[in-house]
Amino acid sequence: MASKYTYSFFRISKTDGISASAQKYRELRLQALKTSPGSFSSTYEIEAAFIDTDWIDRLTVPDREVFICAATPTDKDPSCPSDIQWVGQVTLRGPASSADFELPPEAGQPPQRSDEEEERWQMLSLFTLPEHRGRGLGGKLCQASIDYLRSYRSSPKDVQVRLMVKAGNDVTVELYRRLGFIHAGKATLAEAFIANGDKHLIPKDGNEAMFSVRQGLIMISRISRS
Repeated sequence: MASKYTYSFFRISKTDGISASAQKYRELRLQALKTSPGSFSSTYEIEAAFIDTDWIDRLTVPDREVFICAATPTDKDPSCPSDIQWVGQVTLRGPASSADFELPPEAGQPPQRSDEEEERWQMLSLFTLPEHRGRGLGGKLCQASIDYLRSYRSSPKDVQVRLMVKAGNDVTVELYRRLGFIHAGKATLAEAFIANGDKHLIPKDGNEAMFSVRQGLIMISRISRS
């Protein structure tokens, strides 16, 4: 059966139409937090209290690039912004230095090359709204972000993209494998929070055992710029 929507994928500009983008992103993010609270380190209650400038700041922070999947009903005008719904997102955090990207030896992650040889990014927060799943949008969204890394600059020639995913999340792991990611070790929850830029969410007391167990899968993909 033909889809009722056409889909597009793009990076959010840090300058053009940022106020409108922040409102669209807010709607998507809050819906995601409400729909799948277990998929995120933050909560709906925390982010529902954000003001407009908080959302703009989130989209304009220098070390983040946010990519969106937008859906337009086939019976609507694709040039009309009000007819377009943002239905998915993925974020890239970087580029990171080799020192910031390094993990303890017990993680099993391969040693980092020099900053002159390789650029490094962390992929995080992949999500699509439930009513739009089953169409391969998550993979296309990730591919759009990888294509951006290939094209936004010419050097260094090699780029490493890393992500950390919960063990047992077989569907998501298989998605990343199809995109060329390979298993490269195991991370603790604390390491995942830090890599994703959420160090402030690690509790200062209690739950230490939960945050120190190596259960998260580290997956990496290396791409080359032409």
